[in-house]
Amino acid sequence: MRTDILIIGAGFTGLSAARTLADAGMEVLVVEARERVGGRTEAHRNGLGEVTDTGGQFICDDMPEVMKLARANGKALVETHVEGRFVSMPPRPQNDIERAYGKGLAIRDRMNAIDPADPALAGLSVEAWLGALDEDEDAKTVFRSMIEGLWCLPLDQVPMWYLVSNDRRITNEVPELQYFLRETLQGLAEDMAAGLGHRLRLGEPVRSITHGGSGITAATDRGTIEARTVLVAVPPVMASRIGFSPALPDGVANALQAWRSGAVIKIRLRYASPFWRAAGLSGMVMWRNATGLFACDSSADDAHAAITVFIGGPLAQSWNAWPEETLRAEIIGRVAAALGEEALSPLDVSVRNWVDDPWSGGAYSDIIVDMGATDAEDMLRQGTPLIHFACSELSPSFPGYVEGAIIAGRAAAQRILAERAGI
Repeated sequence: MRTDILIIGAGFTGLSAARTLADAGMEVLVVEARERVGGRTEAHRNGLGEVTDTGGQFICDDMPEVMKLARANGKALVETHVEGRFVSMPPRPQNDIERAYGKGLAIRDRMNAIDPADPALAGLSVEAWLGALDEDEDAKTVFRSMIEGLWCLPLDQVPMWYLVSNDRRITNEVPELQYFLRETLQGLAEDMAAGLGHRLRLGEPVRSITHGGSGITAATDRGTIEARTVLVAVPPVMASRIGFSPALPDGVANALQAWRSGAVIKIRLRYASPFWRAAGLSGMVMWRNATGLFACDSSADDAHAAITVFIGGPLAQSWNAWPEETLRAEIIGRVAAALGEEALSPLDVSVRNWVDDPWSGGAYSDIIVDMGATDAEDMLRQGTPLIHFACSELSPSFPGYVEGAIIAGRAAAQRILAERAGI
């Protein structure tokens, strides 16, 4: 098969690029390894027959592109319930919880005040920086749980300069848990894909790319595709698994190897009613004795009450070895200890373990772990003749989020259009 522009990956990055290029009159073909669109957003039908998010889920007003897209496609916004007391486990007096949480946020603000180009950060991990702070252990525990829960890797593997650079680009002032979509984020991706028709092929992973001369040839599980240009719109760890012939230039190849996927497990407990609200609780729980473990109220309404639990980082790697029944029992028991005994009787338990997912690497985003790879993002954005790279991780705004994926896809499409125009 032949096409003008081949896009690898039908997540929000690939779909955004495809829509931009198609609107400009370009011929595109999108191939996706999974049997669905949406990438690291995913919808699942639980045991009650309800379709819910099992991947990336939350959005907020300070993410203009995804909010605009959701409204344009008539998606219903569900406001996340946050009213009530935040619970920290093991139990502590509320004043102590609020003080420790405030100090944890202050550490994050202190981190973001650092210049990521500061030579003092060379070779410094987030763990080493945190350990050197003159701050109480409760505040450090809150910060550690916050960061490992979001970035899903142990802090001794994350370069300080990278975390500062990454976190500075996440600019929301309203909580990022503000909304989710009643019809799910994957449903929004399906809306984006609807107009592509035969120009979208699912269940077709690309294994290798031969490039040179005036075009590229991509080898998939169904055959070969010839194109003038390819946009690799998958996370860096996934892109690094594609074989390139001839080999990519050293700078680009090294940039692809600088990343690692984290680990996350997402568990949704569905209840007959939001019983925790009657006790004055918000449903938000953070476990200080299990770093990376966090829960929040994800009820669509009072008749569809739910608590979603996120297990991130080293904890997810450790608990990944457990039988699923053991994991379920552990989570239900912990939620009951935090919110009340009614949590022991969920109507449904949905477990989505991303740790060994073959097309994501294990978490919602990849992280640079090479302490010296300060140019890795720039190298991938530049790409190499005929081959472009784009993903949420490379976005100038909201890296690792759907908002960032949309922005990255459109930016890559504009680079391709400019290249074609000889600009």
